[in-house]
Amino acid sequence: MRQPIHTLLSVTLLAALGAAGSASASSHREAPFVSGHPKVDGTDFYMFRSYEAGRQDFVTLIANYIPLEDAYGGPNYFSMDPDGLYEIEIDNKGDAQEHLTFQFRFTNAYQNAALDIGGKSVPVPLVNIGPIGPGVTDGDANKNLIESYTVTLVQGDRRHGKGTLATNLTSGGTTFRKPLDNIGNKSIADYATYSSNHIFSIGIPGCSGAGRVFVGQRKDPFAVNLGEIFDLVNLNPVGAPNAEPNTIGDKNVTSIALEVPISCLTQGSDPVIGAWTTASLHQISVLNPAPHGTVPDSSNAHGPQLAGGAWTQVSRLGMPLVNEVIIGLPDKDRFNSSEPKDDGQFANYVTNPTLPALLHVLFGVAAPTTPRADLVTAFLTGIPGLNQQKKVTGSEMLRLNTSTPALAAAQQNTLGVLGGDVAGFPNGRRPGDDVVDIELRVAMGVLWPADQAPDGQLPYTDQTSLSAADFGQTFPYVNPPLPGSPNGANGVTAAAK
Repeated sequence: MRQPIHTLLSVTLLAALGAAGSASASSHREAPFVSGHPKVDGTDFYMFRSYEAGRQDFVTLIANYIPLEDAYGGPNYFSMDPDGLYEIEIDNKGDAQEHLTFQFRFTNAYQNAALDIGGKSVPVPLVNIGPIGPGVTDGDANKNLIESYTVTLVQGDRRHGKGTLATNLTSGGTTFRKPLDNIGNKSIADYATYSSNHIFSIGIPGCSGAGRVFVGQRKDPFAVNLGEIFDLVNLNPVGAPNAEPNTIGDKNVTSIALEVPISCLTQGSDPVIGAWTTASLHQISVLNPAPHGTVPDSSNAHGPQLAGGAWTQVSRLGMPLVNEVIIGLPDKDRFNSSEPKDDGQFANYVTNPTLPALLHVLFGVAAPTTPRADLVTAFLTGIPGLNQQKKVTGSEMLRLNTSTPALAAAQQNTLGVLGGDVAGFPNGRRPGDDVVDIELRVAMGVLWPADQAPDGQLPYTDQTSLSAADFGQTFPYVNPPLPGSPNGANGVTAAAK
């Protein structure tokens, strides 16, 4: 006998979002290795035609890293890893290989700020010793850490192709500054202005138009009712889509945001591009503590760990929720180290997904039959006439038709293409696209005819909503981060104390 629909849907949602075990949110802690290496854990990836006024000829790419940042997590906040290589790869030929790669490398220069204590210069334990901002260099003397980065464009294979440094058209040179994290309102009185001053005009090699770049802490733009999902789905999965709070609404992430002219991304007459983000670490890591009594200087920014050898990819993210919902636990690390051109090894997870089979065994639910061609289209090839490249190779990546006009925030539908908005997910992904609700419905067969997958027509939801109105309407779109102080502004309330 079929179970009551409320029970069935609860189990469906639990399986879909909780099957990954250690996963939380879109791609936060989704695999065993990156769970222990959060600095190289990609959390979300966005790619969309810019909808800021006057920027319709650009594409914005946003790669978020370092999940679940607590705003008050000092004195060592959430700097990027100088031993890491962060990349955004573009396939503009449809062969599931990168042809343009934007590489981000970071330098953490410790300033050894010290105070005179009884005639002795004693280093302080804090990241700053006075106010900072609002200008990029304002308060540099008060900073105990200055973060900077370079952007390199590699044409062809990312490890063997030609790499050229991008130029900082705002301040000159080839380096860019990353703002300190939002320590609190006393240290950085106007964080929004301070961080905005770290948006730089960037000269991209071989590109006739200037882009923009920003790297810095942001409020986590993802929304999910995570706690109640893990509590045996303590919610109504077919209830109001905005009835519950966002569990990770009090967390920050670190965003790598890049705006590039469309003409610099496309190849030939095909307006569709595919993209994904990865992070890599050196193959060899050695613990080498400094001798007792030595004082580190700005050149010793790595602490006791020394790294070398070839780059080894440890994180990968294109379409949201793939490693959580689709890839089985034994293959999660392998997926993170793989490349799209080799995705045939994971095909069974898409064509023969475990979730519908589990529901059939447990509840006798009539699920879409396998193999699931609809999931292959949604996740591996793109949709014909929407975001499928003229030449297509089955592979997992985020695909965008750059010829589709962008919609202003007020016109966007949070369900993207399912809501009649062809400029939204899965035609790229914007911050306001509710990918949890969208992918739940696709997984359960919303793309099938109603008579073949009747349960797939139900309005699945995690009851936590978001929309374009929740975000900025100018680059980098994602909101400034929550401050570490005062309490309350960062989610710490009297009830939590």
